[in-house]
Amino acid sequence: MTKPKNDIIWDYDSATNNSAMEGLPIRNSSVFRKFLISYVIILVIPSIGGYMSYLTSISVTQSISIENGVTQLEKGQEILERRMAEVEGFTRQLAVNQELNVLMNERDNETNVYGIWRAMENVLTFGQTNDFLQNYYIYLANYNLILTPGSSYRPNHYYADFHYTDLSLEEWMNQVLKQTHRSEIKPLGSYVSRGQQTSVITYMQSLPLDSFNDSSPAVAVVVIDEKMIVGLLSSMTDRYGGWVHISDAEGRTIALKGSGQPEMAKMIDDPKFDPNKVSQFYEDDLVITTQSDSNGWVYQAGIPRDLLLENANKIKKMSMLITGGTLLIGLLVGLVLAYRHSAPINRLLSVMKEQFGRDDVTSRNEFDFLSGNISDMITKNKLLETELNRQLPLVRDAFLKRLISGEFKSRDEIWSAAEQADIHLHQGAGYAGLVQIKGYGSMDNVDILNELNASRLLLKQALSELGANVLMTDWGSDRVATLFFSTDEEADTQRTVEHITQTMDELAQVVFHDYRITIQSGFGNHFSSVTEVSNSFDQANQALEYAIYMNARGMVWSSETQTENTTYYYPLDSEQRLITTIRAGELEEAKRIVEAIMVQNMEQRELSMEMKHQLIGEMKGTFIKLLDQKAFTEYDSIENVKRRVIDIGSAEPLETVKSELYEIMEELCGLIANKKKDTHSQIVKQIKAYTAEMYSDAELTLYRVAEHVERPEKYISQLFKEYTGVNFSDHLIKVRMDQAMILLRDSNYTVDEIAARVGYNSSHSFRRAFKRLNGISPSVYRQTPYE
Repeated sequence: MTKPKNDIIWDYDSATNNSAMEGLPIRNSSVFRKFLISYVIILVIPSIGGYMSYLTSISVTQSISIENGVTQLEKGQEILERRMAEVEGFTRQLAVNQELNVLMNERDNETNVYGIWRAMENVLTFGQTNDFLQNYYIYLANYNLILTPGSSYRPNHYYADFHYTDLSLEEWMNQVLKQTHRSEIKPLGSYVSRGQQTSVITYMQSLPLDSFNDSSPAVAVVVIDEKMIVGLLSSMTDRYGGWVHISDAEGRTIALKGSGQPEMAKMIDDPKFDPNKVSQFYEDDLVITTQSDSNGWVYQAGIPRDLLLENANKIKKMSMLITGGTLLIGLLVGLVLAYRHSAPINRLLSVMKEQFGRDDVTSRNEFDFLSGNISDMITKNKLLETELNRQLPLVRDAFLKRLISGEFKSRDEIWSAAEQADIHLHQGAGYAGLVQIKGYGSMDNVDILNELNASRLLLKQALSELGANVLMTDWGSDRVATLFFSTDEEADTQRTVEHITQTMDELAQVVFHDYRITIQSGFGNHFSSVTEVSNSFDQANQALEYAIYMNARGMVWSSETQTENTTYYYPLDSEQRLITTIRAGELEEAKRIVEAIMVQNMEQRELSMEMKHQLIGEMKGTFIKLLDQKAFTEYDSIENVKRRVIDIGSAEPLETVKSELYEIMEELCGLIANKKKDTHSQIVKQIKAYTAEMYSDAELTLYRVAEHVERPEKYISQLFKEYTGVNFSDHLIKVRMDQAMILLRDSNYTVDEIAARVGYNSSHSFRRAFKRLNGISPSVYRQTPYE
């Protein structure tokens, strides 16, 4: 006798120990091989990860080194420029020095020995705060005398101890002492200082500062040793062992360390070297270049490539060791897991052979046994669906409570939530009501609460059986909130009112006759939009309270309870909805909110003059708060709008105030609409640009485009269709076909190669799409003559 299918699991458990006796060759089975191949493929991932880690380490190391190098170079540049600025400031101090000015203006036949001594004493302290000012002198033309801190010289005597190796005494006097200089810098040159050979740059400034003739009364000269300059950039050479080169705007060398002048000239003249790049590899060095914005000096530093990649090579070695060890260990673990996981499947196959016959099982794939789980999945799916249906009343109840309480901020949010709760709101217009079960006082008794709970259920059941188009939810222990929505046939307001009145009268009779339940109900005014439900419900609550207070019977409409009221109506939730609606650009919805507020204060209440002024002030305050939000402060015209709000008079009739607020809301919603339009246009441009760039990727989908533009997939689909008139998929096909036609005309690629280049995995799909769009096949199009 054949065993039933439901006994298969039992057979598997009983046959577990029999598989070993059957001698099933697990290590040679196809299931074992499939598992092992899968694990081997997975093990390849670490090796790829190790290689990617190595590439990333090189990239990161290079970028960090470049950033550090640029930072060090810019830091040295900043210090050097500050020192040079101090040198320039030093010459300006000399220009205003009184003793020096007296000496510059004396005639040749006057010898002011005391003045010369005073000038030498004054300038002596200038070089104590800046090592760039350790070697400077002032040449007085009328005395033909050179003043230094502590000494004075005749030019020929000074030249004997301090002179440029490439300038004679006469050349030095003509080029340096007797020329007019305006913050002039003599580039790097060989210099002898008291017998010591060195290299210096020279800063020269004529005194006074406004000297414009070929000669000036005095010249201030600052001699700066090259060692001081490159010392500011020593961190580059000490850390990396590279070189540093500083040149002026004309390309003349200011300072050089770690390399020779010929190598610098060769690099600069090489067309492969781009002097405008901040960082680049030249030969075996990473060259970093910055340029001063103040004096045009160019700062360059070279970092040896082998030092740059030192850390990356360590990471490479570690990655290879870790990857190799991981592969070896992973292979051993894969063998164990493949054997372990294939064993139960082979046991299941043995059970299937026993149950269904060897031929039936071996003719199919070994994993077909999983098909038996499909029935279990279907069963579980039905259980899940049942559970969701059981939870649906709770979702609907929560939605109705939020709707009645006015917790939703916009109409779109309400409709979206209603769709999730599977609630049909019809035209979004109707009446809100509140039904109370009478006859219960204290509700602190469990028995009373249980009885009220049963009464509410009976009440809702009776109302449903009357065939009324109504939504209901519990509102407290003894109340039920109701929403009557107008259908297309009940568009007439009066007919709807009559229908509700008749339904509630019948309900009162039914529940009293059948269950001895007495009810009292109140209904608010008509709401024309779902965002006004909370207002109508508040009116219904007031009507019910009025009916209880007056001991009225049956149902009471809010319009029947109109009384004089000394307070204005402007609840906080209405204000929040108004602000949110205007920010969303929903003009009609905003107008409905303002209209509801005005109706409450103009028709439902009789406000005193003071209350009317306070109401207008509150509404003006709402718009001022709205205009101060970031969504509007970026517009230039917003100040004029704010002025219009401020200028609304408190003494104006409410109807006039409403008209003025309508005009202001139209302008604000217009700004939002224009901003949305510009934003949408930019998004469509982004989509087209991304498509033009990525059309060759066969995996390009609307989902990836949505990720790129950072917008929801459904949103950009609708937006693209609205702005272009075509679906994104049709646009992508058009882009790919346009590129394919270009390749067919201007290249020698085969049709299969062109299909792959324009993003098609299958040449058959490409040919079919090409013919559908152009009417001919790609081969025929290539053979067709074209102009």
